[in-house]
Amino acid sequence: MNIIDTRVNRSSDTFQTNVARYTQLLENLRARRLEVMNGGGEAMMRRHRERGKIPVWERINKLLDPFSPFLELSGLAAWGQYDNEVPAAGIITGIGMVSGRPCMLICNDATVKGGSFFRETVKKHVRAQEIAEENGLPVLYLVDCGGAFLPQQDEVFPDKDHFGNTFFRQCRMSAKGIPQISAVFGGCTAGGAYIPALSDEVVIVRGTGRIHLGGPPIVKAAVNEIVDGETLGGADMHVHVSGVADYLAENEAAALLRLRHIVAGFPARPSASNTVREPEEPLYDSEDLLGIVSTDLKQPYDVREVIARLVDGSRFQEFKPDFGSSLVCGFAHCMGYPVGIIANNGVLFSDSSVKGAHFIELCNQRNIPILFLQNISGFMVGTDAERGGIARHSAKLVYAMATARVPRYTVIIGGSYGAGNYGMCGRGFNPRFLFSWPSSRIATMSSEVATTVLTDLRKSSLKKAPTQAELDQLAEETTRQFTEQSDPYYATSRLWDDGIIEPTDTRRVLGLCLALSATQPQEQAQSPVYRM
Repeated sequence: MNIIDTRVNRSSDTFQTNVARYTQLLENLRARRLEVMNGGGEAMMRRHRERGKIPVWERINKLLDPFSPFLELSGLAAWGQYDNEVPAAGIITGIGMVSGRPCMLICNDATVKGGSFFRETVKKHVRAQEIAEENGLPVLYLVDCGGAFLPQQDEVFPDKDHFGNTFFRQCRMSAKGIPQISAVFGGCTAGGAYIPALSDEVVIVRGTGRIHLGGPPIVKAAVNEIVDGETLGGADMHVHVSGVADYLAENEAAALLRLRHIVAGFPARPSASNTVREPEEPLYDSEDLLGIVSTDLKQPYDVREVIARLVDGSRFQEFKPDFGSSLVCGFAHCMGYPVGIIANNGVLFSDSSVKGAHFIELCNQRNIPILFLQNISGFMVGTDAERGGIARHSAKLVYAMATARVPRYTVIIGGSYGAGNYGMCGRGFNPRFLFSWPSSRIATMSSEVATTVLTDLRKSSLKKAPTQAELDQLAEETTRQFTEQSDPYYATSRLWDDGIIEPTDTRRVLGLCLALSATQPQEQAQSPVYRM
């Protein structure tokens, strides 16, 4: 493979300005992460400890193998919503090593609204299960759950992707041989009781762990029976009488140790394919990414400079380098794993769309996962583009991407607008993972374009001609709306991605994602490569 020859000038004014502006973005991201990790705040944390319980992040740290990585997912879910009183949507999810085995952790944070399920909580829980199933990861549920947040019952209970879908997925994974293990640290009421009840094995902590379909108030209202919570659904009762739980733990540390022992007994995970190589660091410093990619999406850069700081040895075998130049395609290795890369270097034309479709077919034939690096304003428009068949050729790229048989991963490093989001494997096309950089933006179109379009439409209104003041107000409102709704924090709050990551962490994050898929059986190629 050829080594990418960098042309970055670290001493240039543009590079230094980009670094300064991006550093500010990262400081903002880190501050928000720290705020969210405090859960429900100091008062709730103190109350949690007084009950003999430890915070959710401490549970996670005690459960994971020492000094092993943890890939948190959607850490800023629900950010900016509910007056920021539901940090991380009240649930921590992520992938970590437990007894030498990669596992999906789904952990309720009872300091946040008692661990109740909001709209984003359910969505985050379901997304974690989806990732676990696709990658064959055992799921460990650290349960401390108050069930559905009742004022939002119409948004968390009845629909197919609501709370009930979490149980459906749990049953389906267990049936497929993907272990589902629960440790109960607090109350599991109503729907929350089914998380442990549907698990393969259940550990429960004496004194704090409880499981009941209806708590004491519901029992009193339904059957006029007065009973305390421990008698109704305490640890001793469920281990010795009902059999709902399998193991009794005297404290949370013992419960977490029991979880580690259970995972240690799982059958060995299949080894990775023979295509894995010894990882090799890129030739160029990943810190350069802060100076290469501007916070101003109008400032162009060569995406090859980004690739050179993500792939092993900065080696990249580019496909069709002299054709369809606005789309960069090629093969590389990342952390030792083979990967095909499709990255934007401008708007997508017919030739670049056909090139991308052709490259996807090559990856299919060779069973090589595909990484999409998005910085796309969309497909080319205009008379010449339409006469040249841009709708037909762009559809080829969308079709090839949507039907690809290999794992697909997406990182939004810049803009993600319009149909370009679709062609470059946006959220609607179910990439295995989708992460964003703090510089990313996602919307149907930029705020400038949206303002122009809506203003022109208002001018052509048949009702009455608008005044200039009305047009100015429309422009101001449109700009504000599209600026707010394209912000990466707006997107990650609603789980349109799997989290905002720092550019310098991208290589390590991708390495973990590729490692997970490398042990999964791949579909065999069923058709030859054809030239689109």
